Amino acid sequence: MKFALWEAKRLVRLATPVFFAQITLVLMSVVDTMMAGQVSAEDLAALSIATGTWNPMIFSLQGILLAITSMVAYCDGAKQRDGIKTYFQQGIYLALILSSLGFIASAFTPLVFARIGAASAITDLAQQYIDFVKWGLPAFLLFSVYRNVTEGVGNTKAALYISLLGLVVNVFANYVFIYGKLGMPALGSAGCGLATTLVFWVMAIAQLIYSFNNKYLNGHWLITAFARPHAATLFQIVKLGLPICLATFFEVTLFACIPLFIADLGAIAVSGHQIAASVTTILFMLPLSLSMAIAIRIGTLSGEGNYPKLVNSVYTSFICAVVVSVIVATFTYVIRNEIAWVYTQNAEVALLASGIIVLACIYQLPDALQVAANGVLRGLKYTSPITIVTFVSYWLIGFSLGFVLAKTDILTSAMGARGFWIGIIVGLTCAAILLLYFVRKRLDTLRPDPV
Repeated sequence: MKFALWEAKRLVRLATPVFFAQITLVLMSVVDTMMAGQVSAEDLAALSIATGTWNPMIFSLQGILLAITSMVAYCDGAKQRDGIKTYFQQGIYLALILSSLGFIASAFTPLVFARIGAASAITDLAQQYIDFVKWGLPAFLLFSVYRNVTEGVGNTKAALYISLLGLVVNVFANYVFIYGKLGMPALGSAGCGLATTLVFWVMAIAQLIYSFNNKYLNGHWLITAFARPHAATLFQIVKLGLPICLATFFEVTLFACIPLFIADLGAIAVSGHQIAASVTTILFMLPLSLSMAIAIRIGTLSGEGNYPKLVNSVYTSFICAVVVSVIVATFTYVIRNEIAWVYTQNAEVALLASGIIVLACIYQLPDALQVAANGVLRGLKYTSPITIVTFVSYWLIGFSLGFVLAKTDILTSAMGARGFWIGIIVGLTCAAILLLYFVRKRLDTLRPDPV
């Protein structure tokens, strides 16, 4: 087991386009917030409530489809072209099934909004957003299937180009539908939902066109002789993807719930936490992109069946994760005060946010290791431990300890928002240790018997 520079270069080549594609997707959310905020505080609040309800669901559904990336990468490494076609076609059926589930879930959002205690003007806008954005769900999931297949064969640049196109469309569509331009009614923050639907359909169509013009992927071949739904293959994808879905859900809801539990501590505490959470969302894109590249690379090598090369790639992946975490943590620590002041001019909020960002720097190492291990396990098609590890680490350990430190005097004087972030550090560290154990365990089972 040794560090391989050529393997690190390959991972960087795969991860770089993924990183910029993910940043572009985050920028779409930033654009929505900035443009809706120009209308009124009620529109901004409605957008926050609507996306806080909608995003965890769609990203969880997308998590199930992420399994296709590793399965396609395995087939690509094993030179099983028919397998790529099979997983693509069955992935399309699964995307349609998941879209139906999303439509059913959207029918319950009025009940959710009725219980949060917000003014009716705000919840009405939030519901209008949901009523618009749900029509983009099929396109988003179809785009995800195409993207996962494309990235599974090692092409990570396509998603970047299409995401950039989506960002341009998002800005223009927001301008038209939020402010009522080109003869359209001014919909306020609800217009973001309509704009997002348009963006998803544009991205899905662009991905389709790209596949038809890519010689290796061969979009024509992918859809010829379209097979009927195959229950065993659909179950195989769901079995591999469901742990990824649940892990995404556990992490998204963890950060979404913390503001609810510190709301009684006042606006300063909530604002300081929100700034740090926003910063860490951007920082997380780098290790996440590396994790996605690792899943592709490990899946391909697993298909090739070269165990020594696979082990070296796993080792190199973790070294790269450590290097990335050190660079991110050091850079963020040095400019933490400047970052805080970009978000706010309130000295108390800036001071609290800066302190929390220091804690976020500390957890960069375990976070990078746990998402890298997650990528390795996905690439090895061994995702079953991920669900229990993330639930135990994030919620039973991280959130519980954070609550005790933030809200009680059991272990020390109540620490406020900082207590939850210390809980996150401990939770992510536990997740990293456990997932590394399962990576080692899986590699041992794949070790060829000595001749």
